[in-house]
Amino acid sequence: MTASNIDVLCIGNAIVDVLARVEDGFVARHGLVKGSMNLIDEERAELLYGDMGQAIEVSGGSAGNTAAGVASFGGKAAYFGKVKQDQLGAIFRHDMRAQGVRFDTPAATDGPATARSFILVTPDGERTMNTYLGACVNFTTADVDKATVEAAQVTYMEGYLWDRPEAKEAFKLAAKIARAAGRKTSITLSDSFCVERHRDSFLDLIRNDIDIVFANESEIKSLYMTQNFDGAMQAIAKDCPIAVLTRSAAGCVVVKGQEIHAAPAYPVNKVVDVTGAGDLFAAGFLFGFTSGRALPECAQLGALAAAEVISHIGARPEINLRAHARAVGFL
Repeated sequence: MTASNIDVLCIGNAIVDVLARVEDGFVARHGLVKGSMNLIDEERAELLYGDMGQAIEVSGGSAGNTAAGVASFGGKAAYFGKVKQDQLGAIFRHDMRAQGVRFDTPAATDGPATARSFILVTPDGERTMNTYLGACVNFTTADVDKATVEAAQVTYMEGYLWDRPEAKEAFKLAAKIARAAGRKTSITLSDSFCVERHRDSFLDLIRNDIDIVFANESEIKSLYMTQNFDGAMQAIAKDCPIAVLTRSAAGCVVVKGQEIHAAPAYPVNKVVDVTGAGDLFAAGFLFGFTSGRALPECAQLGALAAAEVISHIGARPEINLRAHARAVGFL
């Protein structure tokens, strides 16, 4: 086995987040489903941006947020994702590297601009995402660096990649390389609407190529087309070695075969913005997992990271998670 010098390699859509607070009426006026992720074209992107008002622009993307979280815990993180050689692409690359994440995927020199996601945060803290994929569509098997995959303890991939055939093939290639090298693979299901679009192929991937699956309650129930959480939990236990199922304020359940570990959510004074909660939970869990910690401890670290990120606007931690975990006695 190749020596591991990376804890977690994250693969996903490299996106700059444009966040704005809006009222529920804004979501309704634009015909959006609150809490969903919608893929939009450039024209729709310009329309939403023009109606949003004041916004904050920060580097994001689901797997990018997870990589940043792993690095904040002190883990060795790497990232694959496609940006264009433009201003937002340069900002994204700088942000990732500044946070301690290895990011060497070559930028596209032509084609669509760097991707952006318009994240609308309503007064209840819920977020509705509208994503223009832009340069993300250029992520292909050519961007999968074999040596990097072989060097990573866990290769973690976001389900949103499944929306593009070229990215899907890149995703599958990385999983094949990882497993051939004796490494672990992981996926987050990303969004219940994403699950509905790709249910059969997700199940095939999980059953054959994935070691750790992350899903929230609505996603796992959508995957198995049931309204019964316990039934979905029993089904995923048969299909994947480890399943990490988050349930918002009710905490999470980690399932490994016959083992079931329930862990509480970490308390937060006020939920400001749930953007990135699942991404940061995965970061904490995978940091713990690659550090050799027991599954309940991994869940505890995930809950801590998720609580930090929902306490402010933006999908990346505002404090050093390693120091935070030490301060509360988790490390």
